[in-house]
Amino acid sequence: MRPVPKAIVILAGCLAAGCHSSGGDSQTAPAPTPTPGAGGLDARPANATCVAPAKSASAGATVTTQRAFPSLTFSQPLLMLQAPGDNSRWYVLQRGGAVRVFANDPSVATASTAITIAADTTGEGGLLGMAFHPQYATNHQVFLSFTETGPSPSTPLISRLARFTTADNGATFTLASRQNVLSLNQPYTNHKGGNIAFGPDAFLYIGFGDGGSGGDPQGHAQNTKDMLGDMLRLDVDHGTPYAIPGGATGNPFASNPLCPADNSSTQSCPEIYAWGLRNPWRWSFDSATGDLWVGDVGQNQFEEVDRLQRGGNYGWNCREGTHPYTDSTPAASCATTTGFVEPVIDYNHTQGNSITGGFVYRGTALPALVGHYVFADYGSGRIWRLDSNGSGGYTAVQLVATSLAIASFGQGNDGELYVVDIGGGGLYKLVNGGGAPSGSPVPSQLSGTGCVSAADASKPAAGLIPYDVAAPFWSDGATKERWLAIPNGTSISVGADGDFTFPSGTVLMKHFRLNGSLIETRLFMRHPDGDWAGYTYEWNAQHTDATLVQGGKTVAIGAQNWIFPSGDDCLRCHTAAAGNALGPESAQLNHDFTYASTGRTANELLTLDKIVMFTTPLGDPASQPVLPDPFGTAALAQRARAYLHTNCSQCHRPNGPTSSTMDLRYSTALANTAACDALPQSGDLGIGAAARIIAPGSAASSVLLARINRRDANQMPPLATNVVDTAGVQLISDWIASVTSCQ
Repeated sequence: MRPVPKAIVILAGCLAAGCHSSGGDSQTAPAPTPTPGAGGLDARPANATCVAPAKSASAGATVTTQRAFPSLTFSQPLLMLQAPGDNSRWYVLQRGGAVRVFANDPSVATASTAITIAADTTGEGGLLGMAFHPQYATNHQVFLSFTETGPSPSTPLISRLARFTTADNGATFTLASRQNVLSLNQPYTNHKGGNIAFGPDAFLYIGFGDGGSGGDPQGHAQNTKDMLGDMLRLDVDHGTPYAIPGGATGNPFASNPLCPADNSSTQSCPEIYAWGLRNPWRWSFDSATGDLWVGDVGQNQFEEVDRLQRGGNYGWNCREGTHPYTDSTPAASCATTTGFVEPVIDYNHTQGNSITGGFVYRGTALPALVGHYVFADYGSGRIWRLDSNGSGGYTAVQLVATSLAIASFGQGNDGELYVVDIGGGGLYKLVNGGGAPSGSPVPSQLSGTGCVSAADASKPAAGLIPYDVAAPFWSDGATKERWLAIPNGTSISVGADGDFTFPSGTVLMKHFRLNGSLIETRLFMRHPDGDWAGYTYEWNAQHTDATLVQGGKTVAIGAQNWIFPSGDDCLRCHTAAAGNALGPESAQLNHDFTYASTGRTANELLTLDKIVMFTTPLGDPASQPVLPDPFGTAALAQRARAYLHTNCSQCHRPNGPTSSTMDLRYSTALANTAACDALPQSGDLGIGAAARIIAPGSAASSVLLARINRRDANQMPPLATNVVDTAGVQLISDWIASVTSCQ
């Protein structure tokens, strides 16, 4: 283990978006020799006091999310929608290429497959959009937007817009009926956009991202001679393969020849309706006014909501939100271009890091939302509405903070709103949250939670079980002690990947100490409704009790500024994709630990198994995965990958809450991480043409290292840490220098 620094050191970091809160170095002492096959505890302690209570409504919230179809779970769902005039069923797009269909009944237990497309899911590709023709009831046409494999490394993906028909009233769509309408070569694997919808004018709209990489290095969004970084509008009922809307309300470049798929036009593309977009991730038409609302994903600092108009230039990559874009070299035309259309609102990355556009609410169940645009953030799980500010502008009002990875909203034909959780695969409905908030569900004092000893609040209650992790998370130099508590009569299930699934009522507790002094305790709870939430307590100077911190804050402790994260910050770190609870997993606990109550040293998995904590016995720990200590004696590559797994993979994994395609889990082969010798997707941080996420043999050219070795707008993690982990930076630097091949 690393020695604890005696003074402030510029230490540690994490590539993933998340709080510095999880894990950290533990204080250790020489351990006794373990007895083979013996557990560290004799019995499972009874736990009647440390149990997560029912949640109260979020402050100011009038809505909450409720599982709409509890028996249905989908694989990477990206969209849900209904056919025009048909309220009897729903369609769900799965990123892998399948369209699933099921009855509009909360008790429905099965879904069937309407069609499967051979979509290429590399990076941010896949089956991305679906739209029913306005005359679907008579012409039976549906349109799909997806990516297919491109012909070369310079064109890794091709975006397709294709028409299909149904011969059985929408139960299935005929694959052989496919007619390609539009194709577009993609220079990188991210920023595909791909959402499609028919407007009130009966034309088909499709939004494309800027082609990918970071900072729009090829300048597509400001170049109207290609279709990247643009909102397109097509007349799919006329022409071959489509016509261009013309006349007084037609597309701005309607008279020009159709643009080719290879982005080689010498004239502005007539398909373009508006441009200057980075990655329009989910957009919609207001069913009452026809206004086109767009959520455009930002680079490193700002997310924005736009209301698109014909011929508008929305600024990327000259502007990010309402701010000049300065992270890398913008388009050459930025100095002379004027007339950018400002976003309706923008927000910085303390609120989230990847906007998900929504809908203007036109339902009846939530009167307070009628006429308000509702949107979310994929990274933070927050949902907002827009309120008029009285001066012609808008203010974002948070409705609810969720633990969902919100990939999109769905709007029923009745105007009610749903959210699609790509991380957990569930569909949720916005419902009444019970009106006025009733305050925090947990007591204001740690001593009142039932999780600490009545005699000494710095000690755990009798029902808690101590544990430690093999590869600790960095927390700005703090040392940590950890405990878990599950309700009596419940157990923990373990997935094939070793992740733990805890029962409702679970509490994970963690003490944080700086220079030996107890400063903070965090409780991470799974409430009775199944949702996770984080709560943090600040200790008084006498260490007799700790007080709940609402909304987060920063406090000077000694020579450093210590960050108490908000509950929303905790959920940005404890992602659904990583199972929410990060430290307790088979690989992290498959090592010896000394239990103070018995004085015995034993394998943690073996101990938990022997006291019947698991739903199904694990058996021999040798059959379970193992994660090495990043600062132990294992091989350099193993230790470095363990560090990245712990500090980064909660976000950088499949379905993680970032726009990056990286998979930094320990179990993922280096060649499959989408990081080794890969071009950076969010800017090169001034490194230049040699920049790679991980540049084999060159730490200086590796953006991954540059991000963990800084604390600014481009740092990783992007929140809740002020101190760089110099030991971690050195570990990753040494490893990158030793890498000779991505294989």
